[in-house]
Amino acid sequence: MGRKAGRLHISPKKFGSLQKPCMKEMITFLNCLALNHNSDEKCVRQKDLLNTCMDAQTSKSRKPWGSINYHLQRLSRGRK
Repeated sequence: MGRKAGRLHISPKKFGSLQKPCMKEMITFLNCLALNHNSDEKCVRQKDLLNTCMDAQTSKSRKPWGSINYHLQRLSRGRK
């Protein structure tokens, strides 16, 4: 799945397990929703924790250039 004929491609499955920053908060929020039959009013604390974690992740500086697959395809086009 990660390899294509004639093109360079990196499988994203290898890199999926590197970083999952808000996984614990999301699991606690989803467990709270499951226990309370999808009632948001009873899971306000878990929802706030998840929102603060997600906001902290978006404020981190991201690399302005695209994904590695985009650059590999761009380089392979230039070689032809």
